[in-house]
Amino acid sequence: MGQLLLIAPIAVPVLFWAVYHYHKDRHLPEPVGHLIFTFLLGIAAAWISTVLYTGLGFVGLRFDAGYLADTNAWGLLAYSLFAIGPIEELAKLLPFLIVVLRFKEFDEPMDGIIYASFIGLGYAAVENWQYLDYLTTTEAMARGFASPVIHMLFASIWGHWIAKAHLAGRSIIPATVASLAVAAGLHGLYDFVVLLNAHFALPIAALLILTLWLWRLKVLRAMHKAASQDR
Repeated sequence: MGQLLLIAPIAVPVLFWAVYHYHKDRHLPEPVGHLIFTFLLGIAAAWISTVLYTGLGFVGLRFDAGYLADTNAWGLLAYSLFAIGPIEELAKLLPFLIVVLRFKEFDEPMDGIIYASFIGLGYAAVENWQYLDYLTTTEAMARGFASPVIHMLFASIWGHWIAKAHLAGRSIIPATVASLAVAAGLHGLYDFVVLLNAHFALPIAALLILTLWLWRLKVLRAMHKAASQDR
């Protein structure tokens, strides 16, 4: 029972969001095995980000974000925008480009958001596991639901744009570069605001996430409508 309680802050949100996205993809649902595999790719993406952060250390560019938040706000902004955001989004993007786009079942625009979200789920699961020892049960549950949302939303940006280009038969390079820049920039901005922990941080972070969530809902609804008309 103790072990179950230990992993609950990670397992319950993952299961919830996995079911949510499977339901959202109900018109042409992806194979469950593919979704599980993509979740595992998200776990691998967390390892990729660790390697990339380690690489920053080798060139003297790895910093303690918490220390920067206390001592150098401009330094934290630069580190968030040019290290945290790009590294974490690139780490999630690479398995998507190398593996997911090759799935023969990747055949509709919604698949970009669905698969990108499952990568985000796997990434968030590892991240939440790493924080378990430092959080109370309440804090762990709150983070357990918040972290997947954050990683899924940012991943949905490049997942959506790349899927549209890929399925239209266009080069995915412009879409990849542009969407990665947007996702990494917003991710870095979010982390800066949260890590700075100023009195205005929570409303700004919440507004950013709410805006992205509403954008994502609008895109998904448009895709559902198009899928329904095609049936």
